[in-house]
Amino acid sequence: MTLRKKLLFFIPLLVLLTNGVTFFLFESSKTVQHSYNTMMDRMLLYTQSAQTADNNVRALYTYLLNPEESSRLALQRQQAALVQTKERLANQRTESDIAGVLQGYVHMLETLAEQAQAAGKSEAPTEALAYYEDAERTSSFIREEERRLIDLELSAYEPVYRSVQLEIVRMDWLGPAVFIINTLLSIVLALWISRSITEPVDRLVQTARRLSKGQLDPAYLPDRSNDELGILSESFRHMINDLNDLMGRDKERMESERLVKELELQALQSQINPHFLFNTLNVLSKLALLEGADQTSDLIVSMSKLIRYNLSQLDRPVTLGDELKHVREYFTIQQARFRSRVEIGQKIDESVLGILIPALTIQPLVENAFVHGVERMESGGVIQLVIEQTGENVVVAITDNGAGMNAAERDSLLAMQDPPSPAPAKKNSMGFGTRNVIKRLRLFYNRPDIVRIESEPGRGTSVILLLPKTPAKEQKGGAIHDVPSIDR
Repeated sequence: MTLRKKLLFFIPLLVLLTNGVTFFLFESSKTVQHSYNTMMDRMLLYTQSAQTADNNVRALYTYLLNPEESSRLALQRQQAALVQTKERLANQRTESDIAGVLQGYVHMLETLAEQAQAAGKSEAPTEALAYYEDAERTSSFIREEERRLIDLELSAYEPVYRSVQLEIVRMDWLGPAVFIINTLLSIVLALWISRSITEPVDRLVQTARRLSKGQLDPAYLPDRSNDELGILSESFRHMINDLNDLMGRDKERMESERLVKELELQALQSQINPHFLFNTLNVLSKLALLEGADQTSDLIVSMSKLIRYNLSQLDRPVTLGDELKHVREYFTIQQARFRSRVEIGQKIDESVLGILIPALTIQPLVENAFVHGVERMESGGVIQLVIEQTGENVVVAITDNGAGMNAAERDSLLAMQDPPSPAPAKKNSMGFGTRNVIKRLRLFYNRPDIVRIESEPGRGTSVILLLPKTPAKEQKGGAIHDVPSIDR
């Protein structure tokens, strides 16, 4: 049984048992309480009816002594209350030995109501006094019957009292028993879960610590089981066995590694045939596409375009549009690497993409924004590329929100010098690649203010290129020549 099934079975079972016992106790107490409330309601109704009868007699007496409108209205209210009480009593259901007495009690209330009504309507004082005396006698009978009814109710509900007492005694020991049983079941369940889950997890943690120290011994792994932890243990066991096999093969690879290093040295001393490289990358791209790895195919195509551009565009100027295509291929590769960690924004004025610039000038600056600006940021990195027209110039701005630099580092970079006292972590920040680009741009456009850098520590860096629409050599009537290779 898996861990999920165990937890989904035993925990709801425990909760269901607890809820069942609680519901049973609740229903038992509810039944007893209902019987008790019914009896008390009837006894209170008896008492209320006797009080209403007395109030009717008093209201009738007041009206006979002072037959005013207020007295008459008070008498009518008391009579209405008496009729309402009589109807409630008539609807009560009681035991057979009480039902007859209750019916006579209701008739006495009706008689009292009739006598009070007759006394109120009588115009002769003598006749009204006779009705009042009858009503007073009826009221005394009602009080006597009220006490009798209460005694009968108490006698009839004596078994209920006893059952209530027994129920209270039963609940006194049943409640603690349920609490103790639930506590024991909870402890047993906790121990079982601890034994079946936490203990194998602890052993897996210990095994992982041993692996981190290089101790490839699977003996400490937990025993095999059919749950998820058993599968994880088996995976650990296979991994340790595979590592042991791989370590056994390391000695055999030592000689081959020497040969590989020699071949690597030879490869560094030779040039790769561009056609062979492009053909190989094309084959890899098509193979990835056939295998369904579209993103891998796109990245290989982007890498192929980057290498082709680097090998074919170094000896002549290129259009800003071609350089932008190269930068976008670089963006594609870096976006696959950084994913959501870095947000790349582009604001491009398409009308200025025809101007000529030295090859490989914008991409190194964008690479510096990635490597030295946002590479160490876990999230929230932003790189913005803006190309727009401002007067007679085309502005190219590469902005990031990374670490930035202080004024001394920025000034030394623009002056083509090393920082006065660079920190070890920033020694190469915006280094030789940026200086190379600045030097080539100044030589190409013959302007010292072609590059501007705005940066503050912790607030990012903006590298701004102010590119004339027509290079300086073309404005003088001469031909445009690219920077010599020695300046690259």
